[in-house]
Amino acid sequence: MAPSHRARTTVGRLALLTALTALATAVPHPAVAAGELPGVRPTAETPAVHDDEAGGNADADDPAIWRNPDDPDRSLVVATVKEGGLRVYDLDGREVQSVPAPEAPGPDDAPGRFNNVDLVHGMKTGSRTSDLAVTSDRGSDRLRVYRIDGDDSDAPLTDVTDPSAPAIFSSSQEEINEQRTAYGLATWTDPSSGRSYAVVSRRESTALSLLELTGSDDGTVSYRKVRTLQLPSRFTLPNGTAWQPCAEPGELPQVEGMVVDPENGTLYAGQEDVGIWRIDAGLRGTPVLIDKVREYGVPGTYDEETEECTPGKDPGYGGKRLSADVEGLTLLHQKDGDGYLLASSQGDNSFAAYDRELGDDNEYEGGFRVIAASGTLDGTEESDGAAVLGEPLGRKYPNGLLVVQDGDDKPGEEGRDSTNFKFVDLRRVLDALED
Repeated sequence: MAPSHRARTTVGRLALLTALTALATAVPHPAVAAGELPGVRPTAETPAVHDDEAGGNADADDPAIWRNPDDPDRSLVVATVKEGGLRVYDLDGREVQSVPAPEAPGPDDAPGRFNNVDLVHGMKTGSRTSDLAVTSDRGSDRLRVYRIDGDDSDAPLTDVTDPSAPAIFSSSQEEINEQRTAYGLATWTDPSSGRSYAVVSRRESTALSLLELTGSDDGTVSYRKVRTLQLPSRFTLPNGTAWQPCAEPGELPQVEGMVVDPENGTLYAGQEDVGIWRIDAGLRGTPVLIDKVREYGVPGTYDEETEECTPGKDPGYGGKRLSADVEGLTLLHQKDGDGYLLASSQGDNSFAAYDRELGDDNEYEGGFRVIAASGTLDGTEESDGAAVLGEPLGRKYPNGLLVVQDGDDKPGEEGRDSTNFKFVDLRRVLDALED
């Protein structure tokens, strides 16, 4: 069977990004030359998942780390695997629970597809206060919400989504099936009001939507839209020309990786082909682009026949540390008030670290790669989602944990694409950044 129009377009976009990365990194900046970024080795990995019919169309994407306050050794990693739903892992990377994505509402409709996941702590749902895992369901254009019960070793997640929760961006099932739906996700709780929110991006669009999470008396959780912000899709370059990342006609540069610093109400959003934005988490004010991808400003020509983009000459206006796509964003809080914003530079298999303090204007602090620990425990390539927690997690991770998606798990099975998640002792990351 020939690939679908959308699948061919995705291939064309990946071909463009590969060509752009080759152009932009032909002469790497001294600060990020391939041999100069330190490597950190993972300590564990999750079982591989496979994006094929036999594997339930599961594709590892985005993790979140839940710390069990009563028994940190029994903390959990909750992760999305797209049409495969959610997976829950223990700190050894063993699967604890598999939560399926919802089935398609009709034979011609899109099935559930969980894209990103984040946590909300201490939200009142009915008569109890609970920690929640919130995921963006790209298939249905909705959020799905799960209560976390650390005492249940077999099934710690329970679905508490309000059945009447509305579509976020779409007005009909037909529009949902076009899949310009809920994509990236970041949650946060306003310390001044105690209210919890989710910021959700829209696929193939620059739209961000702020949703307030609302608990019902029956223990379910819904949400209401507060406001929407549109990020730029076209940019004026220093030479006065206008630039927009090349894509299929009608597709705009989307955002996926996002994280909120609740201490200062700042949202960081990764516009994949553009760079990292700093925005008020309430989606007010003017966004600031704190770093650009290397491919920023490179023109591209879309070919309708091949459904691919051909890059032009690099005018040299891009950044030095990120290669498109900029993907998973995660925030490390440290006890002394310092910390890092970590970003996955998917195009060159690296991670960039920025100072989380606004007073230092989120200056670049360094980078690292996750490299192979052994012949069976490989590093990460084409990494997507990431999550970091700088709190002790029992005996295994007394210094904290970084979990990153691996877009090409090895050695894998011949003829099957394999993805999974790598667990990295946070002390190794901090040592790499502080050397």
